[in-house]
Amino acid sequence: MSSNVSGPESASSTPTELPILGAPVHERADAARNRIRALTAAETLFAEHGVDAVTMDDVAAAAGVGKGTLYRRFGDKAGLAMALLDERERQLQHQILTGGPPLGPGASPADRLAAFVEAYLQLLNRQLDLVLLSETATTGARFRTGAHTLWRAHCRHLLHTGGAPDPDITADVLLAALSAEQVRHWLRDRQLSPEALTKSLAGLARTWLPE
Repeated sequence: MSSNVSGPESASSTPTELPILGAPVHERADAARNRIRALTAAETLFAEHGVDAVTMDDVAAAAGVGKGTLYRRFGDKAGLAMALLDERERQLQHQILTGGPPLGPGASPADRLAAFVEAYLQLLNRQLDLVLLSETATTGARFRTGAHTLWRAHCRHLLHTGGAPDPDITADVLLAALSAEQVRHWLRDRQLSPEALTKSLAGLARTWLPE
């Protein structure tokens, strides 16, 4: 994954050299269908039972694919879990780059930044344990992921074009608040609702940018 980042001049556009998450997948139509079924089944089972409680056999049965197919494609449960997270992160990247406003280009920096916060928290609500694993596997792992590089470049660009003071530090502060460990603390230890947390963090993001 590339970490080469730059941004354009337009405040409503998106940096054209953001790091790309993953390589394009070239596969047969039947393989693509099996992959989608497996990832959808894994996402549902992980959400209902937790990652630790779900087996590859469970996913294969729920997806209606053979166990051999699942193991050949993903290797093991850790590979399946990371493939699921990669897929959802690529989908969010696609929405940021080419989707409609306010998440995609065409809205004000303040609206786009708030929309990113909302969309990223939705991803975390679905994949919190997987994101936490990817961010805490080793010391400082969160800062070395391609996804973090992408989210930081996007937030920094919006803060810069929107006139926020010190967009580099501000982007870091925002992403620290959106770290899986911090969000888990708010949701599970502090018992905040996802709706309340989203409203608070999106509102905070807007305070850094004039309308």
